[in-house]
Amino acid sequence: MFGPVNNFLTLIFWLLSVGAFILSLWALVHAVRMPARAFAAAGKLTKQLWLVILGLATLFTFAPAVNYMGMGMGMPGLLTILAVIASGVYLADVKPAVSQYRGGGNQGPYGPW
Repeated sequence: MFGPVNNFLTLIFWLLSVGAFILSLWALVHAVRMPARAFAAAGKLTKQLWLVILGLATLFTFAPAVNYMGMGMGMPGLLTILAVIASGVYLADVKPAVSQYRGGGNQGPYGPW
């Protein structure tokens, strides 16, 4: 009786888990590519601390996305929710602030080249 509904919800939660993993990975890759001095210049936490936070966030979202030990096919756990919040804070607050300090390259009239 509940088979199709349960399968549909399982798919939805799995897609949310994969989306959370992609969000965390995107934030981690951006943090790795930014110079450490950009974080200090923007008045944010240090690059090393953000790498630890986002690394753990990526780990905690990777496990449900690949269904490690049965974690991926149910409601998102507390650590997954906290990981999404941390990644969201980085992408919404820290990323715009540190992106303007991206160094290197020559500056042309339309930006770096």
